[in-house]
Amino acid sequence: MRAAALDTIWSMERTQTLVQLTQTLLRRLDERAAREGRSRSALIRDAIEDYLHDEEEAEISRQIVAGYERIPVTDEEMAGTEREAREMIREEPW
Repeated sequence: MRAAALDTIWSMERTQTLVQLTQTLLRRLDERAAREGRSRSALIRDAIEDYLHDEEEAEISRQIVAGYERIPVTDEEMAGTEREAREMIREEPW
């Protein structure tokens, strides 16, 4: 990692917080952190970031679906591209 990137990481303001975990969850967390060669804190931070990102992506998907329900695609708009549209929709994770 470049020095500038490391400076940015270390200069980010952080707040310490207390989180209560079961012994089983703590053991699993420590095992994974050891397996990945990371700290427990780094693993928890990344897990929270992923969780929040997934939530944001799900909300965007809900808004897109709601938009198409409010204003459906017309037959004219689908003309010539129906097959491609169906394929793209099939590939969507929703």
